[in-house]
Amino acid sequence: MPRSPAKQDRIALTGPGVTSAWLVHIYTASGAFLAFVGAWGVVHGRQRLTLAAMFAATIVDATDGALARLARVKERLPHVDGARIDDIVDYITFVFLPLMLLDAAGGLAAWAVFPVAAAILLSSMYGFVSPDAKTSDHFFTGFPSYWNVVVLYLLVLAVPPAVNAIILLVLSALVFVRIRYVYPSRTPVLRGLTLVLSGAWAAALAAMIALWPSPPRWLTIGSLAFPVYYVVLSLILERRRAVGPEGPAHR
Repeated sequence: MPRSPAKQDRIALTGPGVTSAWLVHIYTASGAFLAFVGAWGVVHGRQRLTLAAMFAATIVDATDGALARLARVKERLPHVDGARIDDIVDYITFVFLPLMLLDAAGGLAAWAVFPVAAAILLSSMYGFVSPDAKTSDHFFTGFPSYWNVVVLYLLVLAVPPAVNAIILLVLSALVFVRIRYVYPSRTPVLRGLTLVLSGAWAAALAAMIALWPSPPRWLTIGSLAFPVYYVVLSLILERRRAVGPEGPAHR
């Protein structure tokens, strides 16, 4: 006798591995709470707390995918869309929260706040919902909305507000330029090296946040080595893809 849909749903919520799958989704969703902590820090003038919450959210985002694959969440909880949870949390913690922090810290002139905010929020929204936002061979397409990283460096380097506005507007435009950027945890080319360097970079960022608002200059400058590596590797791989193995004439 076939089971009723309600009975099938109850069975889907129990059984081997389902608990671990739920825990992974909860782990991903914890970024929403970290976003609240970060926003609380902005409201109460606690920059270090906001940066720490953004950093923690980045760690969650960098690790939840591997945990989801390990727990086989798509197989065990097919009715829960983990990718949608991830996108919602990432938009809040990678886009909205850094913008709030930059404005509260005086990183934008009054005339630039609304135009820059509109450019970032709308371009990043497009970046998140675009069908080719992530490629099948594990690249991001267009500037991947790393506003949390951008804002941290703009603040620690004390970049003038007018220059901040220009940088942010340029990066907003780059969301629409369909260059492919490395997906650090999944792009196969030099993946091992990328993971090692990203781990060292994460340690440097943690130290910078711990020593905020005055981390050593050498630490800040040294930490820029990974973003430079990331951009250069992305551009080299994009150039290689564009040219192809037989040159541009055979694309």
